[in-house]
Amino acid sequence: MLAFDWTFESVLEFIGTFAFAISGIRLASAKQFDWFGAYVVGVATAIGGGTIRDVLLDVTPFWMTNSIYLLCSGFALLWVIVFGKYLIHMNNTFFYFDSIGLALFAVVGIEKTLSLGYEMWVAILMGTITGAAGGVIRDIFINEIPLIFRKEIYAMACVIGGIIYWLMTFVTEETVIIQLVTGISVVLIRLLSVKYKICLPTLKGDD
Repeated sequence: MLAFDWTFESVLEFIGTFAFAISGIRLASAKQFDWFGAYVVGVATAIGGGTIRDVLLDVTPFWMTNSIYLLCSGFALLWVIVFGKYLIHMNNTFFYFDSIGLALFAVVGIEKTLSLGYEMWVAILMGTITGAAGGVIRDIFINEIPLIFRKEIYAMACVIGGIIYWLMTFVTEETVIIQLVTGISVVLIRLLSVKYKICLPTLKGDD
């Protein structure tokens, strides 16, 4: 099935898929994966979080009802192949695409959970899983310590974004505005935390 529902939420999911797929493929290329291996990493990054979310919510995973998301990951692979040399020299490329994907998927996860009638706290949790879990799978595939287990503000950006989403529901009923504010907040949290080296404290064991 190749039809695409051009709702705002679906557009966010599509753009998030593309952004996350590029972030995964970009890292796979740095590890010198072949084209198929890079595509697998890109797909896992793009659909991993949403798949876990949908399984937990007891609905059919979103990519199984429309092949556009797998094709989108293929287009991301083609993009990296064609513009790979430029992307490699852009040191912040992975960071920007990953931050955009994180923000968009967090919003999509929250929206989908709320549409199924769950409480806001569940939506925040599902938004965090949607945004961050794909990156965990990506890092495992490329043999790196998952980003959410390091000191960087990553999954917590989704949590804070979810809280902002909840607070915005008391300010306006315009869903698009709430989504935009939430998504921008997640991106800004990621940018500022890296720029100013803001991080969570580490848990230290016995010396």
